[in-house]
Amino acid sequence: MLARVHRRLDAVPLDLVCLCARIFPAAVFWQSGQTKVDGWQVTDGAVALFREEYQLPLLDPWIAAHLAAFAEHFFPVLLVLGLATRVSAAALLAMTAVIEIFVYPDAWPTHGVWATCFLLLVLRGPGALSIDALIDRVVRRDT
Repeated sequence: MLARVHRRLDAVPLDLVCLCARIFPAAVFWQSGQTKVDGWQVTDGAVALFREEYQLPLLDPWIAAHLAAFAEHFFPVLLVLGLATRVSAAALLAMTAVIEIFVYPDAWPTHGVWATCFLLLVLRGPGALSIDALIDRVVRRDT
């Protein structure tokens, strides 16, 4: 019976797992990005947050707020589409590391979940349900 359960679990496509690893962390970062903007403008509150609470070393709070707002919108969109997935996942993995190290070091369980999803995508790619996979199929067919 245990072997039968293992076979059924092994039959779940990794492509589905990769799709989940793309969508769910992307939603978290998108929602965070939405708290930093009003329309197309980064809010004064977001800049103040970087100045007073986050206090990243070597980065001016205004620049950090703008970079974060951009990254939290741009890379999640690419992840959901499955376009430039490995690069996008690596960028969000780096952002997760910065958040963990400099901002919220006690939130390591949450950050560990995000990092695991991003590592899966960096190491294994986006799966078949992605624009990257479609591009790969077209390129392989044409060569």
